[in-house]
Amino acid sequence: MEAANPDFAQAVTGVVLSMPAAKHLGFSFGRLEPGEAEIIQPYRAELTQHDGYFQAGVLGSLADYAAGSAAGTLLPPGWVNMTVDYTVKLLAPAKGEKIIARGRVVRAGRTTSVAAADVYDSEENLCATALVTMRNIKLPGS
Repeated sequence: MEAANPDFAQAVTGVVLSMPAAKHLGFSFGRLEPGEAEIIQPYRAELTQHDGYFQAGVLGSLADYAAGSAAGTLLPPGWVNMTVDYTVKLLAPAKGEKIIARGRVVRAGRTTSVAAADVYDSEENLCATALVTMRNIKLPGS
């Protein structure tokens, strides 16, 4: 896949990491390539259940961010995306020093994009998988 924006990495990380929810989670980006994005969430006790496993909503949020970021890498300058629907399937408990969400584009359209994401624990066990649909939006003044 080819990025429409040569500065896609700066555009995606700038938009995503400025979001209040992303700031609260405290994740960072790993690999970021056209059509692909990796998000790394370090362990934080406040993101877990009583037994130390990451809470299911955290896995869903990270999958959504990873899929949206992957799709964002293919947008033209001045465009962003917003999730309109996502489905998450939890496959195994996630525990450890971090979890990693890896997103990839399934279909990049002009107004709608679809991406998928898989979430792994620190031992690379697959814990969740998601399918995300996003609306692509041109920012005013772009």
